[in-house]
Order: sequence, then structure tokens, then C-alpha cells
Amino acid sequence: MLNIRSNLTMSEAAELLEGAFRARNLVIIVGNCRVEYEGRASSTLEWGERVTVIKKDGSILVHRPTGYEPVNWQPPKCVIAVNQVDATVLITASRANPRETLTIEFKQISLTAFGSLSDTGEFALYVTEAQMKQAILAAPSLVEEGFKPLEEEKHVEDTGFTDIYGVDKTGFLVVIEIKRNAATKDAATQLYGYLEKIRTRVDRPVRGIVVAPDLRKSAQPVLQSMKIEFVKLDPEKCFKILKSTKDMKLSQFIS
Repeated sequence: MLNIRSNLTMSEAAELLEGAFRARNLVIIVGNCRVEYEGRASSTLEWGERVTVIKKDGSILVHRPTGYEPVNWQPPKCVIAVNQVDATVLITASRANPRETLTIEFKQISLTAFGSLSDTGEFALYVTEAQMKQAILAAPSLVEEGFKPLEEEKHVEDTGFTDIYGVDKTGFLVVIEIKRNAATKDAATQLYGYLEKIRTRVDRPVRGIVVAPDLRKSAQPVLQSMKIEFVKLDPEKCFKILKSTKDMKLSQFIS
């Protein structure tokens, strides 16, 4: 829980901040400040109203009123110090390796919040089935080396649309069914319907692959009996692929 103080004098703010840093609290400061950095390079940010966040691990971030990225920052394990100099409050965040210092000079502080927050939640990254498909189209080796997508959303008469239709390195056709959660036996049954229709219309082998983060135990014997393969695909891997190819067009994914 955070304690919030406003309308403090600069000497009161300096005393409060010194105690908060000593207690390794999370500290948020809203005020008019000037920022200087010396280290691997050097920079100066002139006066402006900003939000400064100092975390208990020693990291520090200075945010402008717009944009999501900090304009200045220092990573964890900084040594944080506070001093009052005349009518201003100086906060310094220093590191020895590499040697660098971020200095924030406040001439006015309108709000200070400090205290401890509890956060033990596990982070899980999710993507949609459509995003998983785009990741595979961008990086077909997510399925297997040598896989080449030919078509997405291929219509199969009286059955529906496959997610991805392509060819493997041996020339076999490949039909892919994508699931964003653990695949069930329904995914195998759905894919099997596509395979049966396609096999009546082509004169070469056709493989079926279910792609998902995991496979339900009850689905394993169904896939085996239908001779359908399973490829485990981590959503985080899809996210990284999409992030690296965000400026590419879909036409670049499909040959």
C-alpha cells in the first residue's frame, strides 16, 4: 500500500524521500525536474513536469506526460541518494560497473507516493490462433525445417477451411490445424475431416499436423489412431516472431 503526500516543502520532501529510500520503498514523484546523465555517454533534459519512479530494486525511470517509454532510466542495483541543495532536491542513481550516474534535480514537487507493493502473480503471454498462424506464416520452421506454406484458410468442400496448407521438404502436402490452448481430440477429428477430403483430390501423400501449446492426454491416442502429428508451439515464441516481423506484409509470408 502506498502513502501519498502533497504540498510538501522541499525540505519536507527531502526528509521523506531519504526515509523511503532507506526503507527500500517504491517511490513515485510528480514534479518539475531537470535530468542529467553521465556515463557511457552524456545527456541533459531541461526543466519540465514529469513522473519519476524509483523501485525497491534500485531501478529508476523518468517519464514525460506522453509516451510509454521513459525518457531517462537506470537499471536495477543503483545506489539511490537524496540531498537538498538550496531550494532544490537532488536525487542521484549511481552504478559502479559501468560507471554512470543519473541526477534528477527537482525545483518543485507536487506529489510523492511511497510504500510497498506485493506482486507474486505469474506472468503468462497469450496470443490468438490468428496470431499463431501469422507467426507460422512468417517463420514456417516453427512447424518444421523445410516446411513451405502455400495457402492460408484453404477451403475444403463440405468441410470448412484449413488454417495453413503447404508442402514439406519431401514434397508431401501438409495440412495444419492451429489451437491456442491445449489441443483436444476434437482438433484431431476436425483435421482428419480435412485430410480425408483432400486425399480424394490429390495424387500425393498428405500429412496432418496439429499445432498447439500442449496436447490433452485424452487426445494422444486419437491422434495416433488417425496418424496425425503434433507440434508443440510456445506462444512466447510466436510473440517474438510477430514482434520482429511487424512491419512485413502478409504477401511476404506466402509463396
